[in-house]
Amino acid sequence: MADWFAQTFAWMAWTWQTALLFAALFATLAVMTVLAVRRPEAERVGILRIGTTRGDRLFLSILSAAIIHLLWIACGGASLLWGATLLSFVWAVGVFRYV
Repeated sequence: MADWFAQTFAWMAWTWQTALLFAALFATLAVMTVLAVRRPEAERVGILRIGTTRGDRLFLSILSAAIIHLLWIACGGASLLWGATLLSFVWAVGVFRYV
């Protein structure tokens, strides 16, 4: 299995971290799809004073996580990226709760 994976995706520098990121993104999208089917989304107005759905808040969270990580690297280098990840999770909880 690992040999097949290495040959199939040899065009990209896949690491276990990259595979974990994509697996987490696909799992998140799958969970959001199941939630949308079982509990239909309703727009909610938060601190931005615009109507947002779960999908909108997920998009804002993922986009914000990318920006947080880029700023973290720009300000402090690539060391200790776990701090940026933790900050991104805290930010995402805030976005889902208040936006």
